[in-house]
Amino acid sequence: MNSTTPVFSKNDSLKFFRTLNSRVNNYFKENNLNRTGNWKLHLKTVVMFTIFLTPYFVLLAMHMPIWAYLLLNVVIGIGMAGVGMNVMHDGNHGAYSSKSWVNKIMGGSIYILAGNVYNWQVQHNVLHHTYTNILGHDEDLEAGRIMRFTKEAPWYSFHKFQHYYSIFLYGLLTFNWAITTDFLQMKRYLKRNLSYGEFKKPVIRWTTLIITKIIYFSIWIVIPILLNVVWWKVLLGFLVMHYTAGVILSVVFQLAHVVQETENPIPDDNGEIENTWAIHQLFTTANFAPKNWLVNYYTGGLNHQIEHHIFPNISHIHYDKIAEIVKQTAKECELPYYEFKTTREAIASHFKHLRELGKQPQLA
Repeated sequence: MNSTTPVFSKNDSLKFFRTLNSRVNNYFKENNLNRTGNWKLHLKTVVMFTIFLTPYFVLLAMHMPIWAYLLLNVVIGIGMAGVGMNVMHDGNHGAYSSKSWVNKIMGGSIYILAGNVYNWQVQHNVLHHTYTNILGHDEDLEAGRIMRFTKEAPWYSFHKFQHYYSIFLYGLLTFNWAITTDFLQMKRYLKRNLSYGEFKKPVIRWTTLIITKIIYFSIWIVIPILLNVVWWKVLLGFLVMHYTAGVILSVVFQLAHVVQETENPIPDDNGEIENTWAIHQLFTTANFAPKNWLVNYYTGGLNHQIEHHIFPNISHIHYDKIAEIVKQTAKECELPYYEFKTTREAIASHFKHLRELGKQPQLA
């Protein structure tokens, strides 16, 4: 990772964010609304956890044919991604509730989703939200050598096929969280003294990681085996669950930032980014299917990534309402507002982008 920290321009000659922030504040004030979640989010939490956990208990209680067993693990994976996008995400942004202890509990749901609160908050809240789409600082752009997400990343001949094999790798996202990613990230982040909020001693971070991993694997591997589910069936179901959730989460994340329209700004010789932080988000982020109720509901508003990136501490249940404010303000300032009308359009743009990035640079 690049050691020189980018600095965003402070010259907002368009006064974009000041105007936008004032309008959004007025929206909440005039409608007497809190920026955090309400009963709609609470009900959705019940729905997502029901999808996630009910099949698990059914699998423990009943013997069933392998096809039914695997199908229920697909449902668990769908619920797993749903809890992550709707509950865990808002909780770890401090947007689920006005009460910090509630946010901690909801954010802590990541422990049964395979992740770790500290790692996620540093990687997502600090690195991704601050340095969006900046290679060497936004870890969402890094997938080792196997994938090439920006023109500045090294090119290898196998990248010519990345728009074909990428979807198979996307399914490994949460599986890697469970097995290796959390340990590698924690070592890296603690070495750099990175934190989000309260800084805790490394021994506390490592102890929390190890204990929660033991609990995690006990829930999903040990308990089913102890309750007489055949071991190979448990492991196969575990992989299917993760693969389902991994594909969903990866695709949703990629449609917001790795598409033909979004940019990957490069700091100048002084380490400065051309735009202010808020304007930078407009150039590096895209929305998709903003009018699709089901997509908006299930993805936790992550199809409104522009609104989320500019106002990460506002619950996603408000994004569809403030989107028009953001869009209008961007238009007045003659700034971009990238938006795909459908999920299909966004997916097509993503894979076309991967295909272009897979071409040998001098021939592109």
